[in-house]
Amino acid sequence: MSDAHLHLPADPTSRERLAAFGLRYEVVASSDRDAYTGWFRADARGFHDAEPAAEVLAQELEGLAFRRTVGIFDDTIVDRGAPVATVSSWPMQLTVPGRRDVTAWAISSVTVSATHRRRGIARNMLEGELRTARELGIPLAMLTVSEATIYGRYGFGPANRQSPYEVDTKRVRWTGPVPEGRVHYVNRDDFVENGPAVAERQRLDVPGEVERWPMWWRRRAGLIEPDSEQSRRIRVARYDDASGTPQGFAVFHLADMDGFRGTVVVDHLLSATRDAEAALWRFLLEQDLVVKATADLRSPADPLPWYVDDVRGVRKTDERDHLWLRVLDPVASLEARTYAAAGRVALRVADALGFADGTVLLETDDRGAASASRVAEPPTGVPTLDVPIASLGSLLLGGVTAETLLRVGRVQEATPGAAVATDAVFRSPVVPFTSIWF
Repeated sequence: MSDAHLHLPADPTSRERLAAFGLRYEVVASSDRDAYTGWFRADARGFHDAEPAAEVLAQELEGLAFRRTVGIFDDTIVDRGAPVATVSSWPMQLTVPGRRDVTAWAISSVTVSATHRRRGIARNMLEGELRTARELGIPLAMLTVSEATIYGRYGFGPANRQSPYEVDTKRVRWTGPVPEGRVHYVNRDDFVENGPAVAERQRLDVPGEVERWPMWWRRRAGLIEPDSEQSRRIRVARYDDASGTPQGFAVFHLADMDGFRGTVVVDHLLSATRDAEAALWRFLLEQDLVVKATADLRSPADPLPWYVDDVRGVRKTDERDHLWLRVLDPVASLEARTYAAAGRVALRVADALGFADGTVLLETDDRGAASASRVAEPPTGVPTLDVPIASLGSLLLGGVTAETLLRVGRVQEATPGAAVATDAVFRSPVVPFTSIWF
C-alpha cells in the first residue's frame, strides 16, 4: 500500500468553510502521540465505547497508523486536545464482479460530537474525503455504515446487504456435504498467522469483499486485550483440506451455558473453499450442550439453510444494508469489473457535487470485458438510463437490479427497456457481500 495519502494536507475547501464557524480542520499525524491520543479518545466517545485503556491505546496508535486521520477542533472548549469530530480513511482493495478488484477510498470513524451538531461539520468532512480521494486518483469511495439515512446526500448508495442468522441446533440435522479434510482446534495466534492467506484466496470470489489489515486479525482473535474475560472465551477452529492446507477458520464463543443449554456464537467464519465452509458449519452446529447457534454479518444468500434437513430451523433475524459505494470516476469504476453479457448501454449520471456528472457509454463484449467513455449525448438506438450518483453505487456490484430501482423511482428510463438492457449486462452470478466492518 502506498503512503501517498498520509502526506496530503487537509482539504482546503472544507478547511475554509469550517474556519467560518471558528473550527480547525486538521490532519492528525500519527507521529504526534498526544494529538493522536486525543483523536482516539474522541473516536471512542463518538461510538459510545469505553475510554481506551493505555495498553489498548498503544496498540491502536501503532496498528492504525496506515490510516489518514482527520480531526475538527474547537479551541473554545474545555478539552481542546480532543477533536469535536473525527474521520479516518485509506486506500483499500475492493472486489468487483469477475474476480477482479479496484482501489477504493475506505472511510471510517465518522463521528460528530453531540455538542457540535448542525454546523456543517459532517458535510465538510465527507465532501473533504471525496475531494481527497479524487486528488489521489482513486475512482470510488466506500464505507460500512451504522446509520442508513446519512450518506445518500453525499452520493453514496447501498451496494450490498448483510444478515444475522439463528439456528435451532436441536431441530436440525446435517444433510450437507461431509468433506475429506479435518477440523482442528487451534490457538488464537494461529488465526492471526494463517488467516490472511485464506482470506486472500477467498476475497476475489465475492464482489464486495475487502482487504483486512493486521490489527483486524488481532482484534478478531481477542489479542488486543488477551487476558480479558471476553477474549479468553474466544475459540478458534481451523479446517485443513486433505493435503493439510488450511482453508478456513471459525472464530466463536459459547454463551448462556447455565443449565447446559447454551448458544454457539459465531464471531467470524472464513472459508476459501466450499469444503471448508461445509465442514466448519457442521462442526459449529453439532456442538454438545447447546441448543442454538447465532452468526452475525452473513450474506443474505448464505447457503446455511440448505445444509440441514429442516430449513425452518434456520432463520434470518434481520437484514439490512452494509457496504455503501460512492462513484467518483465512472469510467474507471465501470471498467474495473467484468459483465454478464455483450451489450451497449448509456448511463446519464447526475451528481450534484460534480465528480461524476455526465453521460457514460458502456460497451461490453461476450467475454465480459468493458470499455467506458464519456460522451456528450447517448448514441442513437443505445438503451439509456438516467442514474443519480447514489444509484450508480448501488448498481456497480450487481447487488440490486436497475428494474428494481426503476420501480421505486431511483432511476429513470430515457429509452424504453433501458433497465432490462442494463440488468442483462450488470447481473452478477455471485451476490455481493462484505464480511467485515471497517
